[in-house]
Amino acid sequence: MAAAPIMLFCLNDTSTRWMMAVYTGSFAIESKGFTDIIDITAEVTQIMEQSGAGSGIAVVFVPGSTAGVTSIEYEDGALSDLKSAIDRLAPQDIHYDHDARWGDGNGFSHVRAALMGASFTVPFENRRLILGTWQQIALVDFDNRPRQRKVVVQIQGE
Repeated sequence: MAAAPIMLFCLNDTSTRWMMAVYTGSFAIESKGFTDIIDITAEVTQIMEQSGAGSGIAVVFVPGSTAGVTSIEYEDGALSDLKSAIDRLAPQDIHYDHDARWGDGNGFSHVRAALMGASFTVPFENRRLILGTWQQIALVDFDNRPRQRKVVVQIQGE
């Protein structure tokens, strides 16, 4: 879903006009669920580049209530540590009122996603995301089944 930029005109302190564009793109990605952590840095970078903006911010958002977006050093040790920490915060094998009401067994998924959050914002300059040397953007799917996830990237920049 790529949309045409929406142009916003603003006045700065010296009453000189400047222009900022808003560009929205998206992509779909397959996940395995159960705290599946997927590096989506390349996809976010591609949408940022397609926007034509040289500097600004990229907001990465996953619709739905059983997935989240974060940043991490995408290597086996850090990924394992994150999964273990999430398991300790919201264990899969305890009672969740959501499960009692709906019977779908993914109460833990909703809690984990709420703790992580559904979006991540990263600045960019000179058409490059400003990330640390070992920092990647990650989608984390907490649901109790494989899913196809839509990820929305909104670029605000000039």
